[in-house]
Amino acid sequence: MMNLEDEIRSTDHSREKRNYFANLILQNPELLPQLLDVCNKVDDEISCRASWGLEFLSKKNITAILPYLDSFICLLPNVYQDPAVRPVAKICEYLMLDYYKNKNPEVRKHLTIIHREKITEACFDWLISDQKVAPKAYSMTSLYLLGTEFDWVHPELKIILENNYHDSSAAYKARSRMILKKLG
Repeated sequence: MMNLEDEIRSTDHSREKRNYFANLILQNPELLPQLLDVCNKVDDEISCRASWGLEFLSKKNITAILPYLDSFICLLPNVYQDPAVRPVAKICEYLMLDYYKNKNPEVRKHLTIIHREKITEACFDWLISDQKVAPKAYSMTSLYLLGTEFDWVHPELKIILENNYHDSSAAYKARSRMILKKLG
C-alpha cells in the first residue's frame, strides 16, 4: 500500500516530480482529502511539498479539487511558509480565472459566495502582509476578478497598489501597472 506522505516527501520542486505527483493524485482521487490534510500541517515543511503537488494537480484539472473546496478554503488563513503560500495563492488565481473569465460551469457550480469571500480575505491578507512577489501578483489578479462581483474590492485594491507601488520590486510594479490600468 502506498504511503502518501512518503510520496510527498520524495517530491521536490522540479517540474518532473510535481507533474508525477499531480498525475498520481489524478489517478487516485480518493487521496485528495489526505493530501489536503498534509497541506494543513502548516508548521511542517511537508505541507509546502504537498502544496506544490496540489498546485500542479489544480493546473492540470481544477475540477479535481472542487469536491474539497471547503477543506481548501479553510487552509487559506493558516498557510504562512513562503513555499506553501505561493502555490496556494496560485490555486486561488486558477479558481478565479475559471470562475470569472472562463466561466467554467463546474467551478461556477461549486465555488460558493462564501468561498469567494474567503478567497478575497486571503488575497488581501497576502497583498498587504510580508509575502514574496508571486503570491502578491496572483492575489492582484484574483482580487481584480473578484472586484467584478464585489464592488468594494476594486477601490481597496487600487489604494493598496498605489500605496505600495514605489517601494516594491520591478515584478510587483509590472503586475501592479497592469491591474491599475484595468482599474482605470
